[in-house]
Amino acid sequence: MTQQQSTALGRSIARFFQEYLPDLRGMSPQTIRSYRDTMVLFLRFAAAKSGRSIENLVVRDINADRLGDFLTSLEVERGNSVATRNARLAAMHSFARFLIAEHPEHMDALQQVVGLPFKRGRRAAPVEYLEEPEIKGILESINRDTTSGRRDYALFSLMFNTGARVQEILDLRVCDLRLASPCQVRLHGKGAKIRLCPIWRRTAQLLQDLISTHPPSDNPADQRVFLNDRGTPLTRFGVRYLLRKYVALAKAAPTLADKRIHPHSLRHSTAIHLLKAGVDIATISQWLGHSGLNVTMRYARADIDMKRQALEQVFPNVAPFANDKVIVGHDSGLLGWLSSL
Repeated sequence: MTQQQSTALGRSIARFFQEYLPDLRGMSPQTIRSYRDTMVLFLRFAAAKSGRSIENLVVRDINADRLGDFLTSLEVERGNSVATRNARLAAMHSFARFLIAEHPEHMDALQQVVGLPFKRGRRAAPVEYLEEPEIKGILESINRDTTSGRRDYALFSLMFNTGARVQEILDLRVCDLRLASPCQVRLHGKGAKIRLCPIWRRTAQLLQDLISTHPPSDNPADQRVFLNDRGTPLTRFGVRYLLRKYVALAKAAPTLADKRIHPHSLRHSTAIHLLKAGVDIATISQWLGHSGLNVTMRYARADIDMKRQALEQVFPNVAPFANDKVIVGHDSGLLGWLSSL
């Protein structure tokens, strides 16, 4: 293998992320980050299987057999769902199509990659969301006597308030906040869509107190709202770690132990509680930035309390129904470059 061969793949990856995805395909930053995460996982897997460093991988390492093994490892070793597995495959399909134009001499092998089918999965599992006592339990477990604790309280309060996606919250800049009445935040969602979301006055005060503690900046309005202890933007992995920590500390809500809570559960919780409050499906769809009403309808199917209410209306005098009450590391080289995107 020549040095030229070993660097050809790296140059193609750089063009894929710097030119093809943002300029030719017009993909959103969120989608590009998802593709980047897939690439990082695959490169690490391919390097481990080949016994070579990531920088020494070549185009022929992008093949159907290797990718098939990678997809299996996602499900077996990482415990990823079929939906996540298929999302990773979609990213690699896109990269393989790009490589065919860049390296037509590898067309046969790359077409086999493109031909790998998506996997049919089981019907989606019930939506996991938090009941009001569980939300209070998580927030009350945060020590607000510390600077990081006050940041975390503001972070999760805003996530519960808006139902925003994690990345939408982390992308927030000070200029996206309106903290005077009417209080609201500007969210940058999927497909470069922008929407305004109202926030409670109490949430606005938490955000005001938070940004007042930010380190000095030449352009304060452009600074990210949520920073880590080093003064750099908080990451999705950081949010996941913090949520797990506070779920474990929430002793006042023992039902949390029976649930698999992740950051997206907070978004589900907002949707369910909006639905319970009588907000119509169309408004909830706009609130959450869904692509269509069909996506939002799953929350109507998920709310067990509303199903019970419907049952009680049909059988109001049946006691059993009427009385039942039941809620990235520090990599260098190619991986380091990808992580910086």
